[in-house]
Amino acid sequence: MFRWKQILLACLWLVTFATAQELRQRPRYTLRSGDVIELQYRYTPELNQTVTVLPDGFVNLNQIGDVKLSDLTVSQAHDLIVKKAEVRLNDPDINLILREYQRPYVVVAGEVTTPGKIDLRETTTAMQAILLSGGFKQSAHSNQVLLFRKINSDTAEVKTLRLTNVHKTAQLEQDAVLEPGDMLLVPRNKLENVSRYMKLFNIGAYINPLQLVP
Repeated sequence: MFRWKQILLACLWLVTFATAQELRQRPRYTLRSGDVIELQYRYTPELNQTVTVLPDGFVNLNQIGDVKLSDLTVSQAHDLIVKKAEVRLNDPDINLILREYQRPYVVVAGEVTTPGKIDLRETTTAMQAILLSGGFKQSAHSNQVLLFRKINSDTAEVKTLRLTNVHKTAQLEQDAVLEPGDMLLVPRNKLENVSRYMKLFNIGAYINPLQLVP
């Protein structure tokens, strides 16, 4: 009986450790267009304001002007604003609060039953996203699914996922954990020219250079 308790405790510890590791590795939320932030100045409350991140990633702040905050974490945005404010204010004490945010999502396009946006509420793999989109159509080429992932404002990577037999344990490594902003394209036929699909989805501008992972 004591041995079984030891085994159970060991299993619980492993689950807790794995969960903690996943949380540490999960990227922090970064600001994006449509997010609403509030600035609170401790000593100069007349400068307090609430602003929305514009489509170009900028906000216009009192005493500071235009500042680009997209792709920054809340902590990074706070530090940048403080640095900018120090030009006109002496040792500014600023509190930055994220009031509203755009739910992280991925886009599934192409030969699936219900293409569109899927909110990321938990860890989601490419195959899970496709199943949430109704699954593959009969016309889908499931062994050459493209995963588009934006690296920064100028660069993205394109990865080919072979998901035909991903339900088999030996093929699970072919799946991929998705990140906010990812786009999955399920083609109808074998892809001959990736650039055609980049132009189709108007993402060619930020794929430079193109990294195609077989």
